[in-house]
Amino acid sequence: MKNLLFTICCLLMPILIFAQKIDPNDVTIIRDKWGVPHIYGKTDADAVYGLVWAHAEDNFELMQHSWAATRGRAAEILGKNGAIFDVLGYMMEMDETINAQYETAFSEEFKLILKAYAQGASDYAAMHPDEVLLKGFFPLTERDVVAGYLIGNVLMTGAAFEIGKVFGNHLKPYETQPTGSNGFAISKDITTDDKTIFCSNSHQPLEGILSWYEVHINSEQGWNMLGATFTLGVTPFVGTNEHLGWTHTVNHPDLTDVYQLKMHPKKKLYYELDGTWHKLEKKKLKTKVKLGFIKLPVGIKFYKSKHGMVIKNKTGYYALRFVANKRIGAAEQWFRMNKATNFEAFKAALDKMQIPCFNVVYADKENNIYNLANGLIPNNRSPKYDWQKVLDGSISDNIWQPNFYSRSELPQLENPSCGWVFNSNNTPFTGTAPQCDIQAEDYPNAQMGYLELETNRSLRFLDLMKAYKDKKMTYEQFKTMKFDIQYADSTYYTYNIKNLDLITQLDPKKYPDLADVIQMVDEWDRKPDSQDTIATVFSVALTYVIDELAARSNLLGANTLDESVFVEALRKAKKYLIKHHGKVTVPFGQVHVHQRAKGSDKAIPYAGMPENLSAMAYNRQKNGILRTYSGDSYILIVQFDQNGIATLETINAFGSSNHADSPHYTDQMDMFAKKQLKPMTLDRATIEKEAVRTYSPQVK
Repeated sequence: MKNLLFTICCLLMPILIFAQKIDPNDVTIIRDKWGVPHIYGKTDADAVYGLVWAHAEDNFELMQHSWAATRGRAAEILGKNGAIFDVLGYMMEMDETINAQYETAFSEEFKLILKAYAQGASDYAAMHPDEVLLKGFFPLTERDVVAGYLIGNVLMTGAAFEIGKVFGNHLKPYETQPTGSNGFAISKDITTDDKTIFCSNSHQPLEGILSWYEVHINSEQGWNMLGATFTLGVTPFVGTNEHLGWTHTVNHPDLTDVYQLKMHPKKKLYYELDGTWHKLEKKKLKTKVKLGFIKLPVGIKFYKSKHGMVIKNKTGYYALRFVANKRIGAAEQWFRMNKATNFEAFKAALDKMQIPCFNVVYADKENNIYNLANGLIPNNRSPKYDWQKVLDGSISDNIWQPNFYSRSELPQLENPSCGWVFNSNNTPFTGTAPQCDIQAEDYPNAQMGYLELETNRSLRFLDLMKAYKDKKMTYEQFKTMKFDIQYADSTYYTYNIKNLDLITQLDPKKYPDLADVIQMVDEWDRKPDSQDTIATVFSVALTYVIDELAARSNLLGANTLDESVFVEALRKAKKYLIKHHGKVTVPFGQVHVHQRAKGSDKAIPYAGMPENLSAMAYNRQKNGILRTYSGDSYILIVQFDQNGIATLETINAFGSSNHADSPHYTDQMDMFAKKQLKPMTLDRATIEKEAVRTYSPQVK
């Protein structure tokens, strides 16, 4: 009888577990003076419930923008700007992909966490019905959460840009101007106070669904992580626990391939493959687009071939094949990275190979430093094809299968003798001092497609690190490097413009109307501080150059531009400054300001431009201001000693809340603009002592 009861209990246990709901009383949220939530739960699932609840308190509107995309309803909220998300989700074949993989992609433990996240979101919506944007949307499901990660994957892998190109540039990604990221890890062997330095310095939009939200999450099951997440994040994506920290930078290996199909001259929708004609499967995305107060139904035609989803444009039919929807377990891999307590456990989490892209820069209390050029890269691409170009869709030999290189086969640096690693969206073959680096020829890069170019940030950091070849650095010296705003002497490399130096070499006699600004940029010291007047005209001109690149969808490619592009950009910049400021020589900080898009009049002069180590991108405004919108955003710097975290400092661009009436809407702005950091801790006793508010989610 005992054996029978035991067997019955074992059979019923999964059902009982999944029937359980989180008790909000098991969750404690502590808000510090910055409004940052410190979440405490008995279990990991409790903590995730608290995470989504706290995040919704601060950011429910934007979270719904993301969740709507998981069901192809983003255009109902965001209009045409949301259509890209609906298209991305449809081209990812999210429902089919998730249904095929869900049961085996996640552990039973992590399914509980997905369930807790969905419950937390749904409970919050039920308690705040006036904040719900779409009728009938809730409850959120676990599969909606996974779908959100898939949409994030296709954005971050660059597939969105390829889709935009094939669509004839009518669809643009949410933010069209990437500004890069930095990750730094410095061994205690080259620091003066015998501490390992780790810095997470992601460059993201300052507002919107891809902006960072700072959170500390802790459970009695051994999870204790402070870092930042996005609107759909189940965990922090970057940050530190008491043992180790890591960050990501966007990389650009070849993760998406485009095939031009050879169509039958007479039979409609038939394409050739290996000498045989096959008919395209018809597909149609049905969505609604918000236009003012109405929602218009819209249908977009797609097709499907053996390569993948197919788009028709003016020049033909193009199939896309990308890695972003081949594995769906990224959320659990990040969870395992969060809970790793040492280097081996962290590498074991990386070995799951569910995250489709991103470099990983890592450091820990045992003085390990690590730099990995991570990516789901097919290992069965034939070397006889040029994978960087549009491929011939009439042969099957170039349709790769979802078999990928393992982590150990990817470019990486582990504890180099030089004592430091970094990445600034540059080639993975420049990740430390030259004498300690890995070599591109050791990797099949024609099939991997890794970037083999530098960025201004990488060149500048390499120059700065030369000063520490024979001496050690202080913590303050490291922070000075991180917040550096000097362009490297050797290049203006910005947005992959290979010949941007040409703008300083224009002949003033050839363009007499621009003689004054040509002379100015030629004399510029390339350091855009707030009092610099030359930086102003250069930075405004750069916005017009970037407009041209965006129109070409060439922001991710290496670009050599005609002289006429630079001339026209300078001409427009001069006109813009005279129109709005009455002259060309205006202090940079008077024009370039750090300011929220709406809801606040607070504007702070800001130094820094795209591709500085302290990078910042900006948009021209109708009032003559360049307003920051992307770049240095959430910054975390930690020092480890043998006992764990010695110091921990962070800053976010604006504040913890997305509500304009909250004191935390702009309360970090001043420190951020001054390039200062706030002290943080993982210690509960300290957090409770300094708490401003302590509570549990209130659910009826």
